[in-house]
Amino acid sequence: MKMSLDGAEGTYRIQGYADGEIRINDVRYNRSLLVTPDTLVTEWGPASVEAARTSDFAAFHELDPEVVLLGTGVRQTFPSRELMLSVMETGVGLEVMDTASACRTYNVLMSEGRRVVAALIIDQGR
Repeated sequence: MKMSLDGAEGTYRIQGYADGEIRINDVRYNRSLLVTPDTLVTEWGPASVEAARTSDFAAFHELDPEVVLLGTGVRQTFPSRELMLSVMETGVGLEVMDTASACRTYNVLMSEGRRVVAALIIDQGR
């Protein structure tokens, strides 16, 4: 899926997503990552929702979001109740969706100037 969004210089824009790969600012990534309008963390986390740990979710808070979009791969898969509560108890909104939907939603919220974190799980082995 190709996406296009013109934005300000210095922002991280998601330009495309396909199973196992995401393109941000003309660079392709094939592992899970965190992205905000001004930060890209390529050494983040789990290869699947089932492999996610509390420490993976704690990384969201360092980025001071108002909302976290958790892209869970090809299909929407909810993390454990414990992990969801670890985010929601801090007052941060958490939306769980498949990674393609999270990419699209991130671009919209970013263009609105929102403090959004997209936590994108890239399915390995697909």
